[in-house]
Amino acid sequence: MMKELGATRSAYRADHLLHTADTFVRAPLPEMKNATAIVHIAPAAGAKFTHYTAEFSAGGELGPCAQSRFIYVMSGEVSVGDHLLSVGGYAYLPPGDATKVSAAVPAQASVIEKEYIPLAGYKTPSLLIGSEDTSPSSQLMGDPWLEVRMMIPADPSFDFAVNTMTYQPGAALPMVEIHVMEHGCVMLAGGGIYRLGDSWYPVTAGDFIWMAPYCPQWFGALGKTPAKYLIYKDWNR
Repeated sequence: MMKELGATRSAYRADHLLHTADTFVRAPLPEMKNATAIVHIAPAAGAKFTHYTAEFSAGGELGPCAQSRFIYVMSGEVSVGDHLLSVGGYAYLPPGDATKVSAAVPAQASVIEKEYIPLAGYKTPSLLIGSEDTSPSSQLMGDPWLEVRMMIPADPSFDFAVNTMTYQPGAALPMVEIHVMEHGCVMLAGGGIYRLGDSWYPVTAGDFIWMAPYCPQWFGALGKTPAKYLIYKDWNR
């Protein structure tokens, strides 16, 4: 196997990271119970947020978080307080929210944590529970082959956004984007080619990508099935 020769698809550059499963390191975060984390990106690498995959065993639980936290269920079921979230379910927890996040059965969730930036004239958002299949849907720049679903309301009280983007086979971003926002991106299904900086990477379900502000970025879907990812951006700040 190529990994025995030190080869990997993973790559870390000043303005981007591609994190692939062959390089994942698992370790529990403070006060996790019967759960572990794959930390994909964190401030130690230059990001202004932390993005990790939480893997719950039966009876697993996340520890408390002083920052704002977003959770998207990728497999199994996760409870946020009295709300039971299945695959595609999500929750936003405001900074310091003590609502218990747990799983009675094995599950996986994508978790984003960041310091909340208040905005004058707006209150800190409250706990938000939702499901991807009932979230607002739109076409990116009118392209019917590229669907965007918005998880976080377009409300200035929120200091980031999380969307899913689904590309039909052969669909692609209409331009190479270069902008002030940074991204965390989890490939949920399918695959394709991602341009990051001056490099081109094949990507597939399970991969994670971090893009720093002003990193040139572009994606095109390949294969016979749709490609889909969950993407974070520090929008509206």
